[in-house]
Amino acid sequence: MSLIEFENVTKEYKIGTNTLKAANNLNFTVEEGEFVVVLGPSGSGKSTMLNLLGGLDTLSSGIIRVNREVISDYDEKQLTKYRAKNIGFIFQSYNLISNLTAEENVELISDIKDKKVNAKEYLDMVGLKGHSKHFPAELSGGEQQRVSIARAIAKDPSLLLCDEPTGALDSNTGGLIIKLLHDICKEKRTTVVIVTHNTKLAEIADKIIHIKNGSVEEIEVNDAPKDVLEIEW
Repeated sequence: MSLIEFENVTKEYKIGTNTLKAANNLNFTVEEGEFVVVLGPSGSGKSTMLNLLGGLDTLSSGIIRVNREVISDYDEKQLTKYRAKNIGFIFQSYNLISNLTAEENVELISDIKDKKVNAKEYLDMVGLKGHSKHFPAELSGGEQQRVSIARAIAKDPSLLLCDEPTGALDSNTGGLIIKLLHDICKEKRTTVVIVTHNTKLAEIADKIIHIKNGSVEEIEVNDAPKDVLEIEW
């Protein structure tokens, strides 16, 4: 049984008299501990798929199963619990709280985990040692993105969902972050799903899902993924 199953998943939006299918009959599976890259042009439906999987949006038809649970049938209370317990989000919008320091933004996860999180440890992991007392306004966009990544991995989720996680980062820092995500995937069997334009990531992925016009165009299984250190970013 796969960890994630999308079965004929469709998401429609009504725009006047027109219907836009942001997700059009999506069918795919993801196994536990896989490093999955979702590729496609802007507007292809990649982020819609990620939002549906993360319980941030509801589908129009079809079934989404995660760990044998039909999350597409969940009500809002159940979805809130599902997101809190299972999902780590890394999105392009950093969603940091402006009046909290970097350390305090990461420590918010303590309330979800019901135990104290060592925020400085996770900030150090993303290369932000010495920035723990800085507020978001005192950080660059790339540094804010790294705080959001530290917060997501501090949660120790079973499923890590990433929307262009290195979009605001330079190539060296981006490579560091991808290696970190890949190591977490392989060492902790955390399932990682990354939505990106960066085709280089396909070289290290276990599975590549190509999406175009809201539909799955192709699914590749990579039997011999490269090591992260082999990739030139």
